[in-house]
Amino acid sequence: MSSSHTDCHFCLQSLRGRKYALREENAYCIPCYDSLYANPCQECKQPIECNSKDLAYKGRHWHEGCFRCAKCSRSLVEKPFAAKDDVLLCTECYSDEYSSKCFHCQKTIMPGSRKMEFKGSSWHESCFVCQYCRQPLGTKPLITKDNENYCVPCFEKQFAHHCYACKKVITSGGVTYHDQPWHKECFVCAACKTQLSRQRFISKDEYPYCVDCFSEFYAKKCAACKKPITALGGAKYISFEERQWHGECFNCAKCSISLAGQEFLTRQDDILCHKCGSA
Repeated sequence: MSSSHTDCHFCLQSLRGRKYALREENAYCIPCYDSLYANPCQECKQPIECNSKDLAYKGRHWHEGCFRCAKCSRSLVEKPFAAKDDVLLCTECYSDEYSSKCFHCQKTIMPGSRKMEFKGSSWHESCFVCQYCRQPLGTKPLITKDNENYCVPCFEKQFAHHCYACKKVITSGGVTYHDQPWHKECFVCAACKTQLSRQRFISKDEYPYCVDCFSEFYAKKCAACKKPITALGGAKYISFEERQWHGECFNCAKCSISLAGQEFLTRQDDILCHKCGSA
């Protein structure tokens, strides 16, 4: 170097014919400069002399030859790298150690690539697809079945039940009747259209009826009390010559004794016990 400086600012030795370094307009011989100002290398702890390349990252310094991946020792000079707990790693080693694994392909999701997350797991964007149509799911609504993800149209096409009444998809709940699925709101009495999902009903010709409607339209009437005879609750009835009675109504018309299981006589429309009928 050529300069007007003639002596080292620190040791005062002549700089004529020697290399020197400047700091704050003061000249230093190389040994003095290195001993006073050279940064220690983070890796080898030796000073990084002024004739060596000093690589710095977040206030730390390395010799060019010491600036390497802490795991595989490959040089990081002019290459992308990542830091974890003050340790420098190449992108490949960082990915192997710390990056998420794709739930589908189990390969590393590289830093900088788009990652999809769902139910605590991660996917490559290209792996997060509908199991049936293979189209990307992205942020679309989806349904999971047996650990596989489906877009809503494909799930409905493949798995969803369709209501026997309205033919639309049953997305939740529902009622099964005669091995057919129904929406709760579609499962109604065939006569009065009252919802039957939470009340007793009676089947007639494959259609459900509420008890009142079935009794009104189809139940036999008791010859004694004229009220409908239904089988709900296991009720028993007695039939004779096209007439029916509730079990508790099958009594002698004269003395009112129960005739269930007993011999009886008829007189016009009346039924009589043997004693009354013989009197």
